[in-house]
Amino acid sequence: MTAQDVARQLPDIPVVRDRSRSLAMLDAILMPKWEYRCYSFDAHWGPGQQRASMRAGTGDEYAIVFSPVGALVRVFDHESPMSPWALKPSRPWPGVLDSVPAVFQARMQEPAFVSEGSFSVTACLWRQTADDRWHVGAIDFPAGYADPDGSAWLLELLLDGSPEAYHRFAEHYYEPRPVDLAAVREIYALRPLTRELVTTLNRSLTLKDLAADIAEIGYPAAARR
Repeated sequence: MTAQDVARQLPDIPVVRDRSRSLAMLDAILMPKWEYRCYSFDAHWGPGQQRASMRAGTGDEYAIVFSPVGALVRVFDHESPMSPWALKPSRPWPGVLDSVPAVFQARMQEPAFVSEGSFSVTACLWRQTADDRWHVGAIDFPAGYADPDGSAWLLELLLDGSPEAYHRFAEHYYEPRPVDLAAVREIYALRPLTRELVTTLNRSLTLKDLAADIAEIGYPAAARR
């Protein structure tokens, strides 16, 4: 499965944004320390912009920038045969960034895309607001790899979209902590956070503890009780 396959399966921009917000809120509840979370969402990334991100803890990551012109996705799998560092001199794999539309070029100079002056990218997908599908460049993928650019596994929870998929991920990632599936379903549905919902997932947290995360993610919260 390559980024071309992922582009055919990735849902519309609003769905990707909502799933990203749910993933970030769940991680914020299960892991209060930001540096140990996998999923994050910044509803105030820049003027008219939002940013979703995922860090696997081994250097693998993705970033999605949402803006009035559409959405741009960067994926980086450090073990991918398409890593920029697999080429001499180091550079993005041919075709990965070559066809990105001009309206997204400014986004590609931002921290979501550039790390220490270099493009850490193995896959790139984009979709303008009026588009009816996601796009990727014309790429000659290396043969013999089931997921040559890392997009399938890194974007897995955005592709699946089911609470059950996050539940499986969380019970493995945050083991040995059990994770309540019914509460996960509530947050996947973007139900307003309540004291009961939060404590079901993490009894040591309160809504007040999560105030900064709720504001950053832009997640709906019920009135305090």
